[in-house]
Amino acid sequence: MPPQPLNEAAVYRPDLSLKGKLRRRIVRLQHRRPVRPPRVGPMISFCFDDVTDTAVSVGAKILETRGARGSFFVCTGLLGQTGHMGAYATRDQIAAAAKAAHEIGCHTYSHLDCGQAAGADIARDLDRNREALTALGLPAPTTFAFPFGDVSAGAKRVAGARFQLCRALHHGLIEPGADLNQAPAVGIEGDEGEAVARRWMQAAARQGAWLILYTHLLGQAASEFGCTVEGFTRLVDEAIAGGFEIVTVARGAAMLGSPQ
Repeated sequence: MPPQPLNEAAVYRPDLSLKGKLRRRIVRLQHRRPVRPPRVGPMISFCFDDVTDTAVSVGAKILETRGARGSFFVCTGLLGQTGHMGAYATRDQIAAAAKAAHEIGCHTYSHLDCGQAAGADIARDLDRNREALTALGLPAPTTFAFPFGDVSAGAKRVAGARFQLCRALHHGLIEPGADLNQAPAVGIEGDEGEAVARRWMQAAARQGAWLILYTHLLGQAASEFGCTVEGFTRLVDEAIAGGFEIVTVARGAAMLGSPQ
């Protein structure tokens, strides 16, 4: 049965209560899966969340022409739809990206807020997304990105049991002590997105660390959810010129070594 349409009209509201604010602080200390990665850097990953049409029609091609590959965190319930960011990728586009050796990761089926959902609901949504991806002939995803970046202790426990690496949205580098159940990432979004990404690239180069960058769409102008085509291209080219190894998130996770 094809995925049921999602309510794209619903506007996301983060939990701004005292309880929600405390949860976001405390959760980084809970259900941690720290690693002692070898010095494999500097490495960098380029990711697209939700996966809009421009992510695959433009972003994937920019990487491919430079011999690199990216990670695309897919909600299969959004495929083929149109939402507030424009058109999402189709099933055929996702299959083609996988055939071109890009990583297809999990982003839940319904773009579920894992910070507020019950553990059982998270598990069902993750499993539904995996089943939908494998039904397309794709391998089961080994990495995951939390929608909205919101995380709870229960979500870390459920997702951590299913994936090699679970990615959040707080800024940072993946280096010794990083939490595989809530890995940091830096967004290339908004007017300052390219400059912020460049500063983190410089830090990763100095420390020989792994940096994960993400965005949602590429356009002619930077936006709340995306960056310009030119800006993304510049960052990819600068990573190559700076000696970064461009890896998919799955490849980077495999290189980290065993958890402590």
